[in-house]
Amino acid sequence: MYRSHVLVCGGTGCTSSNSEEIITTLEEQLVEKGLADEIKVIRTGCFGLCAIGPIMIVYPEGSFYSEVKVDDIPEIVEEHLLKGRIVKRLLYDETVETDTIKSLNETAFYKKQKRVALRNCGVINPESIEEYIALDGYQALAKCLTGLKPAEVIQIVKDSGLRGRGGGGFPTGLKWEFTAKTEADQKYVVCNADEGDPGAFMDRSVLEGDPHCIVESMTICGYAVGATEGYVYVRAEYPIAVNRLEVAIKQAKEQGLLGKNIFGSGFDFDLHIRLGAGAFVCGEETALMTSIEGNRGEPRPRPPYPAVKGLFGKPTTENNVETFANIPQIILHGAESFAAMGTEKSKGTKVFALGGNIKNTGLVEIPMGTTLREIVEEIGGGIPNGHKFKAAQTGGPSGGCIPNHLIDTPIDYDNLTAIGCMMGSGGLIVMDDTNCMVDIARFFLDFTVDESCGKCAPCRIGTKRMLEMLDKITHGTAELEDLEKLEELALYVKENSLCGLGQTAPNPVLSTMKFFKDEYIAHVVDKKCPAGVCKALLNYYIDPKKCIGCTLCARACPVDAIAGVPKGLHVIDTKKCIKCGACMDACKKVKAVSKV
Repeated sequence: MYRSHVLVCGGTGCTSSNSEEIITTLEEQLVEKGLADEIKVIRTGCFGLCAIGPIMIVYPEGSFYSEVKVDDIPEIVEEHLLKGRIVKRLLYDETVETDTIKSLNETAFYKKQKRVALRNCGVINPESIEEYIALDGYQALAKCLTGLKPAEVIQIVKDSGLRGRGGGGFPTGLKWEFTAKTEADQKYVVCNADEGDPGAFMDRSVLEGDPHCIVESMTICGYAVGATEGYVYVRAEYPIAVNRLEVAIKQAKEQGLLGKNIFGSGFDFDLHIRLGAGAFVCGEETALMTSIEGNRGEPRPRPPYPAVKGLFGKPTTENNVETFANIPQIILHGAESFAAMGTEKSKGTKVFALGGNIKNTGLVEIPMGTTLREIVEEIGGGIPNGHKFKAAQTGGPSGGCIPNHLIDTPIDYDNLTAIGCMMGSGGLIVMDDTNCMVDIARFFLDFTVDESCGKCAPCRIGTKRMLEMLDKITHGTAELEDLEKLEELALYVKENSLCGLGQTAPNPVLSTMKFFKDEYIAHVVDKKCPAGVCKALLNYYIDPKKCIGCTLCARACPVDAIAGVPKGLHVIDTKKCIKCGACMDACKKVKAVSKV
């Protein structure tokens, strides 16, 4: 029996910030102080507050230490774990009150969240099947195999209102039912863990923090649709997730929870892992299946849909990681429990990777219908450095932007579609008044041009021509008629591309043109970038009223474009200037240099 548990984040974010060395040092210190038999160190998944990692929580007190460094460990061990005195200087500032330590669930970041898909992340050791089982793990599978018929399982999922969390929002139970009704000698279940959106890490965090949940969910799906084999297609860039999934599959087989005759029911199910090579197009379900088969990842025309002809030409059910992560809770607690959360047509919760110009970057899970304002201003902690909220990009390269005047929009599938956006897999990038929306559209389109598989001409050629037009706009060489051509081409690509990549690639362009047309016009007519981002349209200027002749700007300039003498006025030669911004950085105190 341990008197204290120390949970340390072992997710990718905190691992990249040196949490592994922190764990090693902590274990060494505990041995040195004779506390190894009293204190248990647990490597967990992501807690969510990625901006302040590495993170450590000590129970039973619930002390939440943030931005922990290796050099802090001796003090934590000596003061807190040995002498019982919490090290307040290392606590997450919002949990510190005058005489007490506030619960993490009472902080602004957590109190409006509802963790369903992320329920075990940051709570258990993801490499321990015993800890998963201790929190009702595999009970949902047992309930299905020993007490429910396949059709009953599907009906529960249908009644819950769960929709696919990978972007399309198709009803999950209906997808399962289609596969179940298709007659075949072999069927498959596929988990899409090919999370390719820039800034998205929802599925990765679930695999890293709760891999047994995916093993259990896919097995339940296999039973419901009549499949005996499953494949998890995961990005090779996720080594921690892959390793923990391999451990989970091995442990489940050893415990008889995967393989032959599970729970003595006569049902067999096996799981395999396939590594993706980082192609964004393989997030599209038919391209993903083509890749699993050993071929180049290219989409297939639909119909036939995967429920009829999918992996290896057999009926297949495909869902993403987050969708599967909801299944055990729906089975255990009933469809009504899940359907009670969210909105009329968008039930349950949604996980978002919150990033960009916001205080609390990280992983959040909120009930459907939560407004963007609540996410940005309360959970996210607002826009730092005195800047103002401008827009939020949902769905990454496949999504669209929500402008400032729509910040009170409830986030669900239908509301986002109504304003020309989409949920996507869950990336949520917050932008402030320093962001140029034309440049944002160009950034995402540049990504999709690189990631197009090239199979169909509308995507292969159309997105390239769109990018060329955006380059003209950001370089100040476009005319007003180019804006009309850009919109016309975007609509054509959207309507005629073969798969979801091409069909959604124009979304960032169309939504920014809809809500920020004035910025496009400023680039074209005034030859200026209002946000001062597009280099070709800006110049650096030294204000003669502010310049004190300190020479810092001249010394920082890499191309000697600044002339002046000590204590005299300095001037920038705009023909020589490469617009690197080094002079502005050097003049932060005086603020004599500005972009015009």
